[in-house]
Amino acid sequence: MGFSTDQIHAGQEPDPTTGAVTVPIYQTSTYVQDELGKHKGFEYARTQNPTRMALEQCIAALEQGQRGFAFGSGMAAITTITQLLRPGDHVVSSNNMYGGTFRLFDQIVSHYGVGFTYVDTSDLAAVGAAWTKGTKLLYVETPTNPSMIVSDLRALASLARSKGAWLCVDNTFMTPYFQRPIELGAHLVVHSTTKYLNGHSDMVGGVIVSNDPAISERLQFLQNAVGAVPGPFDCFLVLRGLKTLSVRMDRHDSNARAIAAWLSKNPKLKKVYYPGLPAHPGRELHERQASGFGGMIAFDTGSLTKGAEVLKGTRLFALAESLGGVESLISHPATMTHASVPRAEREKSGLTDGLVRISVGIEDLADLQEDLEKALAVL
Repeated sequence: MGFSTDQIHAGQEPDPTTGAVTVPIYQTSTYVQDELGKHKGFEYARTQNPTRMALEQCIAALEQGQRGFAFGSGMAAITTITQLLRPGDHVVSSNNMYGGTFRLFDQIVSHYGVGFTYVDTSDLAAVGAAWTKGTKLLYVETPTNPSMIVSDLRALASLARSKGAWLCVDNTFMTPYFQRPIELGAHLVVHSTTKYLNGHSDMVGGVIVSNDPAISERLQFLQNAVGAVPGPFDCFLVLRGLKTLSVRMDRHDSNARAIAAWLSKNPKLKKVYYPGLPAHPGRELHERQASGFGGMIAFDTGSLTKGAEVLKGTRLFALAESLGGVESLISHPATMTHASVPRAEREKSGLTDGLVRISVGIEDLADLQEDLEKALAVL
């Protein structure tokens, strides 16, 4: 089946009881058993829920993976990935990534005896040099959040497999509509379903897709044992959002391409970060492994003061954390999404105090440009 067909139908057969075309919200905590040891495939809602199973099957199909596992947040999903590791294991990770992921790795998981080395994963030599005998996981964002650094997923997958390690890719920015890391060799893909997969800013969730049966078996155990699962209504909301993923992403992408090109001509901005710009160093690589550029843009205003003025001047671009909804958002990574990353580490990858990040929505392009033009006039 094609992508747009799968996003509507994969894992979502009509309800066998009523014929409902939309997967019902199975709002229950437990299930009646016919007799001891005999049930209908469902025992307890932390372990199994039909609405959650439909979501997991759909996203696994879209990512071309073997199994999907839904969680109560993107961070719960990433935390579960770290629970595949043991004390003494080592992780090589992107040095420019979502601040919450860095906080989890640096301030929590490292205390359990897991080592981390942060490198520019667009530099294959640097990734190889960071490897140790204990390296079990290579964790990558591409493009990164928020500096849009592009890494070669085929090469990184080949490196990880040659060393007997796993490659996990946070694919939240691109979604499986534009980029499918498993097809490029990754073992694991993680998403914050809060973002583009849901697309309407009305729930919080996460998902892992695995393409390795042994990892899948372990993830199933962890999902049930730890219990950081989403409720059925949140799963229903993501399933609803997935039905329009392709059409929404096309609009996010077309709006962002136009706005990035327009911003790149503004002499008052120090730099514009968007993988679709001709001058972006990773553009050709990104085009080889993805079919679109997405809706995320960052630009450097030059200082915290100037950035704050721009943030204060928008009307349609709402000042808020998060991204990927139909509405446009604007944020300041250094004090919001990436505040937990030390300043020196932020600035190595271009995440300065003057950097502003925008999530371009699906509103009319002319209105979005006018809103930014008024805000940027303060520069």
